[in-house]
Amino acid sequence: MQRIGLVVVLALGLTLAPLAGESQPPAMPVIGYLSQRSPTDSASIVAAFRQGLKDEGFVEGQNVAIEFRYAEGQIDRVPGLASDLV
Repeated sequence: MQRIGLVVVLALGLTLAPLAGESQPPAMPVIGYLSQRSPTDSASIVAAFRQGLKDEGFVEGQNVAIEFRYAEGQIDRVPGLASDLV
């Protein structure tokens, strides 16, 4: 009886082994950046933000993605842009 159990375990292991190598790589984290300013007005802030991420080991396009949204001074656009990011 123990032999049958061992054979079943070996058969399952051999059947499932190829699937273990096909696992999906972890998804790249995405940061949403929302500003009421324009991209031009936010340039120095965004540069400092990117540098802070880099200091912590995150490089845009390599191990983190950043989605930018700018309201361009139109505060009424912020809720829609926030929804878009979510």
